Amino acid sequence: MGRLLFLTGVFLLFPAVQADPLPQPLSLSQALQLVDEEHPAIRQAVAREAAAEAELLAEESDDDLWVTLEGRLKYLEPAELSNFQDNNDSRLDLWVEKRLYDFGYTEARQASARASLDAAKWSGLNERQRQQLRVMQAFLDVLLADLEYVRDNEAVAIAYVRFDRFRNQAELGKLSDVDLLEKQVLYEKILSRRTATEARQRTTRLRLALALNRPGEIPADLVSPPAPDMDAVLPPQETLAEKVLQNNTGLRALRQKITAAEQKLAAAGKRYGPVIRGELGAHGYARETRSTEPFSAALVLEMSLYSGGRDDAETARARAELMENQALKAKLELELRQQVLELWLEQNTLRRRLKELRVREEYRDLYLDRSRTLYELERTSDLGDAMVQVSAVRLELAKLQYQWMLNDMRLKVLTGEWLLQ
Repeated sequence: MGRLLFLTGVFLLFPAVQADPLPQPLSLSQALQLVDEEHPAIRQAVAREAAAEAELLAEESDDDLWVTLEGRLKYLEPAELSNFQDNNDSRLDLWVEKRLYDFGYTEARQASARASLDAAKWSGLNERQRQQLRVMQAFLDVLLADLEYVRDNEAVAIAYVRFDRFRNQAELGKLSDVDLLEKQVLYEKILSRRTATEARQRTTRLRLALALNRPGEIPADLVSPPAPDMDAVLPPQETLAEKVLQNNTGLRALRQKITAAEQKLAAAGKRYGPVIRGELGAHGYARETRSTEPFSAALVLEMSLYSGGRDDAETARARAELMENQALKAKLELELRQQVLELWLEQNTLRRRLKELRVREEYRDLYLDRSRTLYELERTSDLGDAMVQVSAVRLELAKLQYQWMLNDMRLKVLTGEWLLQ
């Protein structure tokens, strides 16, 4: 009961909570910590938990004491031969009833409700993990958009200098109008790419703000996370797959749903079974006769003799629900095996590409140093191209590292290592 009131109270108080402003600059760890219960996706999961809690409370209270007070104001005309000629036949009854035994029906219903609550909790945890993945993806997308803008902005600066040089040549009659327009087309193309990248900076920041449930706070400055250790040895793919099948939160939720369906099926078979019930009554009468009593007690046996096929229908529905959850579990197991294999293979591919990019980065750095030296000696003019190429390599390296980080977190979520409190 306390847990239900807590969940309901938190849910209702969400709109009144005033979050602190976003840290500036914002780090990845801070962004992940800012994923809280206010996001609509998580609030929906909390609502499901509260509904499952309420259902369990209803099932647990189904066989509680039932106390009823009944008052009846009644006027009657007694028979002429009756020894009791009073007209006031009012009465007051206090009934205390309790289901004593129903041959496992209530127990099965309660077990089903408890399993459903556990399933809702695992599903809620799974949704929280997924929301953290969304935040991480959005955060890294912002960083990549910034790096893309740096690359494209350098390309625009270089293209503008060159186009301005060609324009001067055209004014001096050294370049035809057709050739100048050709150079302008190239410049406009590079400028359009930078404009698109600038728009991407804004959209990725808005996506991050929405993932953090802060639509009115667009994060400006982000801190790049430390480079991951991509030389770490990955566990064998089979080991990861087995770990996923044991600990994945989505699978745990489905296992609990299967347990709930099994218990519901067991309860359906006992729905119209015999019930033993106890009754106690205290009675007060305005008109007492020889058949009135101040106190009564009874042990009642109820047994359904004919249900008209309703029991078969309930059993069929419960069996269908069980079959569906079993199929969903088997389907999810296949999908998780595929996801683990793809992530494991991609991590190995990223590690191989890292070695390639490190060599390219070293080459571009040396090439930039040589271009800078030759530029100072006025022997070449490709310094700008070398700078753009260095920025491009750094962008590719960041994409690779960020993808590794995201894949690593996905594997941790799938294997149950990334459990939130």
